[in-house]
Parts: sequence; C-alpha cells; structure tokens
Amino acid sequence: MPANPLGLALRNRHAGHHTLVWARPDFQAPENFTLTSSAFDHGTPIPERHRGRFFGANISPALAWTTPPAETAELVLIVQDPDVPFAKPATHALTLGIDPSLSGIPENGLTDPSPIPGLKHGKGPFGHRGWAGPKPPRSHGPHSYVFQLFALDSQVDLPDKFTLGDALHAMAGHVVARARLDGTYEIQ
Repeated sequence: MPANPLGLALRNRHAGHHTLVWARPDFQAPENFTLTSSAFDHGTPIPERHRGRFFGANISPALAWTTPPAETAELVLIVQDPDVPFAKPATHALTLGIDPSLSGIPENGLTDPSPIPGLKHGKGPFGHRGWAGPKPPRSHGPHSYVFQLFALDSQVDLPDKFTLGDALHAMAGHVVARARLDGTYEIQ
C-alpha cells in the first residue's frame, strides 16, 4: 500500500507524553502496584484484534493488576494516545467504577455496556463510550497507547454522560497510587 501523504506530512507532530493524564502534577502518586495484559507486553505492539472500530474487531485487551493499596475505594482506567498530531492526546478508554477487589478486566470487558457490574464509561473520541482501539493515521509512524490505572481513596460519582474533564476534576486530590502499561500500534 502506498504511503499516506498526510501521515507523512504530520510525522513530526505529536501531542507528546507530557500531555497525558499521567504527567499532570496533581495526579502524581506512588507506582506501587502493576498493570499488565496477556495480549501484549509493556512497550510492544498491541495485536490487530484490538484495533479500532473502522478497521478491526475493536475488542479491548484483557488487563490484570496486582493488589492496589488498602485505602483504594475505586480504580479509574484512562487509555490515551499521546502521538496523535493534535494538541491533546486522544482518549481511547475512560472507565470509572472499577472495584478495587477485582484483579483485572477480561478481554472485551470495556464494551459499553460492560459485562462487569459497576463500570461506567465516559465519552471518548467522537462521543464513543467504552473501548476505542488504535486508529493511528497511516504512515504517521508508531503510536503509543498508554493504559493508566489510578487508585482513588474515594468513589467518583458522575452522571452517565461524563467527559474526561469531569473525571479529572472529580479525581483531583484523591489519587493514592497508579500503574501504567504502554502498547504501540502503527499502520505503515
């Protein structure tokens, strides 16, 4: 397939890792639990089956984590792509209400509605809720997909149509720990 001229033209434009929720000063916390996936290792490509809606099956990868701190009341998952050629990263999942007694989310557990009781999905790209798999521009280069799991000391209570901004406002001052898993995806 020939190179995409737009992807090539935007190759040096990226939001940057400094724009992730992870990098915000008010979300700094100890990294004293871990996040993994049976689908890919940290820093390696995300399999095709988890690719975004228009081109692939859009199945969220299975996620697992070690036990968060005892004071954790809720876990929040935010998946972002900091390599998009825009000012802000693209949000590929925004999920609240994760019970800290769980040890993971099974494959395709981030659908909307979720098969896991209590999970609430915020609005992601184009108003989509739930998992929105990788969809980088062809020929733009490899994109990072950063799975950020935050342990909160209180539960977040937001209406069903919450946004990333709403979630961040409610989470501020309540992050007690965090874990991260990075995957990559590229369309040549």
